[in-house]
Amino acid sequence: MASPSQISIGDALPQVLLLRNLLPFSLINKPLPDDRFHFLRAWESSVPLDEFVLANAQSARAVVTSGGAPVTADLLRMLPDLQFVLTTTAGLNHIDLDECRRRGIAVANAAGVFSEDVAEVAVCLLIDVWRRISAGDRYIRAGRWVGIGAFPLGFKLRGKRVGIVGLGRIGMEVAKRLDAFGCIISYNSRNQKTDIAYPFFPNLRDLASNSDALVICCGLTDETHHMIDKEVMMTLGKEGVIVNIGRGPIIDEKEMVELLVKGELGGAGLDVFENEPDVPKELMGLDNVVMTPHCGALTRESFLTLCELVVGNLEAFFSNRPLLSQVQL
Repeated sequence: MASPSQISIGDALPQVLLLRNLLPFSLINKPLPDDRFHFLRAWESSVPLDEFVLANAQSARAVVTSGGAPVTADLLRMLPDLQFVLTTTAGLNHIDLDECRRRGIAVANAAGVFSEDVAEVAVCLLIDVWRRISAGDRYIRAGRWVGIGAFPLGFKLRGKRVGIVGLGRIGMEVAKRLDAFGCIISYNSRNQKTDIAYPFFPNLRDLASNSDALVICCGLTDETHHMIDKEVMMTLGKEGVIVNIGRGPIIDEKEMVELLVKGELGGAGLDVFENEPDVPKELMGLDNVVMTPHCGALTRESFLTLCELVVGNLEAFFSNRPLLSQVQL
């Protein structure tokens, strides 16, 4: 780990522009290393971001952001000395990667910090939908077990065919966990992985037709926006289940809601939504839908690791060492 003297520029600490409060640090009560970096806290300013940048941060060489604070081409143009963009998320859809590539700006992300945590939530959502855990909890609390009696049948996991959309770090962690339950795994990804034995389907509809459930693990790009459309969901069928721990807009949410309401889709486990935090009201009364508030990555353990990664990346950048989680642009 570099010492403050190693990463200072003369007598001044390196300037780092913070676009918003770094939630992982505050949630685990870990202070930002103000003794090593001069953090320009744009989110504390009462003036608009562009005014704050022009007045305080034009000389900043690094910016730290998260999913809720986009790094646009306009923002990048206001930072002529910028050389490094660091995000606390695994996803990159809030960063103008083309502009970063053009400018030669390095980008680093949370890499695999959240992979196991998000995979756990994906599997939990799938189990919950198939075994009706949350629905059973509501059934008891509402007094229906006494008043009505028999609870609807669920579905076992063993032998179920699960198609994973996006077999990256998270997708592989999901696959490993579902393997242990005896599920039959196949996948769709940008490219077939030659070192993976799972069956590969280059076409999403073919994957859906050979699956009892789809688990969405890919990132959001122009190509993946509404990739899970009505045709894919109709192919999955009336007993098919969708789990989404990627990004909300990967699914055509309006079509999904309509199919769930009509009973033309078997169920859904959703940690992400198209217009967060707004959730379609039609989903609230459906017992075959389980929802969590985009919390797949929210564990104390992952946040502690993330905080160490953020500081380590900043130290590496300002010490001219290789970044710990650089994104290949």
